[in-house]
Parts: sequence; structure tokens; C-alpha cells
Amino acid sequence: MEVSADGYAPLSVETLGARLGGLPDVADRIGGTPSEWQVREVGDGNLNLVFVVRGPAGTVIVKQALPYVRLVGDSWPLPLKRAFFEYHALTRQAARDPGRVPQIYHFDAVQALIVMEFLSPHTILRGKLIAGDHVAGLGEALGRFVARTAFRGSDLSMPTATRKADAALFLGNVELCDITEGLVFTDPYHDAPRNHHTPELAPVVAALRGDVAMKVQVQHMLARFASNAETMLHGDLHTGSVMCTGSETRVIDPEFAFYGPMGFDLGMLIANFLMAFFSQPAHRKPGEVDAYQTWILQVIGDLCAAFDAEFRHLWTTERTGMLYPAALFEDQGHGSDAALNDRLAIIWDDAMGFCGIEMHRRILSLAHNADFESITDTGLRARLEARSLTMGRDLILDRPADPATLIARARATHTKDIL
Repeated sequence: MEVSADGYAPLSVETLGARLGGLPDVADRIGGTPSEWQVREVGDGNLNLVFVVRGPAGTVIVKQALPYVRLVGDSWPLPLKRAFFEYHALTRQAARDPGRVPQIYHFDAVQALIVMEFLSPHTILRGKLIAGDHVAGLGEALGRFVARTAFRGSDLSMPTATRKADAALFLGNVELCDITEGLVFTDPYHDAPRNHHTPELAPVVAALRGDVAMKVQVQHMLARFASNAETMLHGDLHTGSVMCTGSETRVIDPEFAFYGPMGFDLGMLIANFLMAFFSQPAHRKPGEVDAYQTWILQVIGDLCAAFDAEFRHLWTTERTGMLYPAALFEDQGHGSDAALNDRLAIIWDDAMGFCGIEMHRRILSLAHNADFESITDTGLRARLEARSLTMGRDLILDRPADPATLIARARATHTKDIL
């Protein structure tokens, strides 16, 4: 085990017990002594070490940042401070949508380590969608989470000085924003070194990279991502960042948190549900595909409806920030519905642009998703990915005005034989 000059040392199954044994509150929560604990390394993400520690009294999750991108190795260094931003994001999300994120038991900035609630029997949502499982209330829970964190983290609600100080804090998450700016907005549209894609997709990829009008719009969206600090966002909200039972939904892993456009989290999340939708013919028996795809599209509809309803509710009940003050509207006997509708239309338009871009990067850039990547028949995979890429382009260039139009477009694109 190599220890850095400031005392940081990466954890292992062998060393974790001794480390946690020195934290009385955590040790009491687990129970017994470290020699009695069962420790497993379960991290399957792109960046971090993740352990489950089980003892006589309870179980905790331990997450530790590594000084590099785990997916790539030490050839891609990454600062440990991302654990600091994840910790601060979790505390804010817990306040803005109580009970939706894991409870934190301990944070160590030097060790880049967070000890938090073990979610059980929750499993990763992406795996559930591949397996064909249903989650009651999924869209409603996620829609409310996105609306509450977006609204309550913005100048619509927060005191101005507090929001500016918070935005300044998260501006330090430079390196993870840089990953998004490169892997999401830039790399998919040229022959970047870390790109890879299904070989049979080559003609579709060539057409996308040759579409100048689309690339212009993508760069417009990058400009909004980089400069429009509207609210604190999760920053990497997808179906791999959600854990569920059959009836409960929790959100995890906000280490990419930053201040950005309100439509970003919403668009990223919708994109991952759409990719799950397009991948289904590879995961379901022919007679089961239609029903499960219909359910996924219903989740998207529920997500959008819940976001809209909750945002409208918060506008009415918690609009205490500097933007659209009641002094200009209600206090003078005027309605603010026109302002609200305009604001929601801007958020939706942004969300659709970000949605299309996410549908491209998950197929063409470095970090793919299992919805498609787990399909072993590359010919079938390419046909399904081609539909997703095509819809992504359509969303970037011609953004649907409402969720119903979005869902209808997904159904129509699913019938196309692009390859």
C-alpha cells in the first residue's frame, strides 16, 4: 500500500477494517470488531473503489476516490477532491429532496472517502431495465427529484449570496466538468483516441461526424453547459446512478456535481431511458418487447409530468430568490404564469438538446452503457444503436415541443431500419 505525502492511501479489502475500526460512530453502526466484518469490493463504475462492509449490527458502503480514472488506469490522473464535491452534493440533495439520496455517516477529505448508507435490497436501475423489471412510481420519484434539486438550488429559491458562494465552491470541480466537456460534447463527433463503437455502425458514424449543422448545435449546447450556471446539478444522472427496489427509488453518485443549465439532468436521464427503450429487442422475447417498451415510455411520460407539476408547485410556494420576485407579479395583482411557462419551455428545449447528445456519446465515446454493450450479436446491436443515434440527431436539430411528441418520435424511430 503506497501512502502519499499527505497521508492518503488507497483502501483494500485487507486494510479497510483497520481504517474503519478507528471511527467509533462507524464501527458501532457495523457492530462487533473489524475481525468479524465481511468486506467486499463491489465497484464496477468508471472512477472509484466501492466496498460493502457487513457486521453483526449493520452494513455500510465505503466509497473512495482513486487518483486516476479507474476505467483507464493511472495514465489518466484525476484529483481526489472529487470526493469532496460528491459529499457536498449529497448533503445538498438530501436537504432539497429528503430521503432520495443515501445518508452519509462519515467523510474524510484527506482519504477522499465517504461512508454512507447501504441500500438494500436496491439494485442498479440499468440492470433492472435490461432484466425487464418494473419499479412502481419510478418516473414520479425521479421527476420530483430533478425538479426539487433544480429549483431549490437556483436563484429562484436560494438567497443570492448563498447561491453565489455555492456556485463558487462547485466551480472547483474542474476536472470532472472537463471529462463531460470532452467525452460528452466533443469526442463523439471526431476520431478521438478513446472513442470506440460497434464496427457495423461505421456508415452511421461517418454521416453524424459529417453533419456540420448538427455539430454546430452540439457546440451551442456545450456553450450553455459551460457558461449557464443556473443551479447545482447531479451532473451524471443516468440509469446507472439510480438504485431501486420494486417500489422505492434512490439516487447515487453525484461526484460530477456542478452549477449548470436546469435542463441538463432532465435531458441526460430521459436519454438513458430512451436508450433502454431502443435496446429492448435484444433483451426481451418477441412477445414481451412491446409491453415493456410501452412501460419505459410511460416512465418517461411520468418523469416529465412529475417534473413539470413539482416545478410549478415550487414556483408558487418557494419562489423566494431574486428571480421573478412576487413584488413584480403577485404583489401587484399580476399572474406569473407567463414567466413560468417561458422558463419551463427553455428548460425543456435545453433538455432535448442534451438528451440527443447523451444518446450519441454513450455509443461513440469512452463510457458506453450496458443496455447496448451487453448485446453480444454485434449486427443486432448496431441496428438498435443506429436507431438511438438517429433519434439523437433528430432531437439536437428538431427538438420536440412536449413529452407526447418525444414519445411518438421514439415509437416512430423504433420502426426504422437504418442499417
